[in-house]
Amino acid sequence: MKKLTIALAFLMTISPPVAAQDFQKGWAAFNAGDFATALKEWKPLAEAGDENAQFNVGTLYDFGQGVPQDDAEAVKWYRLAAEQGYASAQFNVGIMYDFGRGVPQDYKEAVKWYRLAAEQGDATAQYNLGNLLNNGQGVPQDYKEAVKWYRLAADQGHASAQYNLGNMYKNGQGVPQDYKEAVKWYRLAAEQGYAFAQNNLGLRYDNGQGVLQDNTMAHMWYNIGSANGNELGGTNRDKISKEMTPAAIEKAQVMARECMNSGYTKCGY
Repeated sequence: MKKLTIALAFLMTISPPVAAQDFQKGWAAFNAGDFATALKEWKPLAEAGDENAQFNVGTLYDFGQGVPQDDAEAVKWYRLAAEQGYASAQFNVGIMYDFGRGVPQDYKEAVKWYRLAAEQGDATAQYNLGNLLNNGQGVPQDYKEAVKWYRLAADQGHASAQYNLGNMYKNGQGVPQDYKEAVKWYRLAAEQGYAFAQNNLGLRYDNGQGVLQDNTMAHMWYNIGSANGNELGGTNRDKISKEMTPAAIEKAQVMARECMNSGYTKCGY
């Protein structure tokens, strides 16, 4: 799954004192919901080459704040900042090419811009680059390289990357098949409330893959995934319930409530 995230990293430090003052005026206006004034303050700075202002003007056009929404204009300003090495702008240019917003859809260009941002440590760019490598979009399919980028994002706590890395270990794609590693990454994502990971963690308990087989734990994670919107979790929960005693089902339900109420810090026995 792709996470359609647009970075909104409004930075507030510019060296020249006058420029900093004007940028701060724009920032104050933005926070007050006066987007037109924010644009008025930022656009001259952007036109003068300030990368922070260029990025912020791009976001205003991207979201139609203070101006009519305009993908092409957003791309223009993002690109100017991106070409100066601004990681969030590089990521956003990648998004625009990935989904054909303001430019023709071009996965090869998306890979280019995601990689630039990913190499600067942007976790969502790392995740999105991993997706394109995993799917062979804009680049030859390369599971090993996809794993590399998923892992970098996962190590930063990116839940979708943790989930996808779990899938790579489960399927043996780019890494040797290893259910214990799959469980590790599914659990990290599940404990962030990621419903797909919660269902897949339930499946590992259901099938005894990487963990001891345990219907109660499987039911708990299926139930939690279902509560968070994963339909397959509900289907799997109802299926496994047929193999469980009423007492075991009740125990699983209590565990699921405790898990969710604790913010996923107390999940299980």
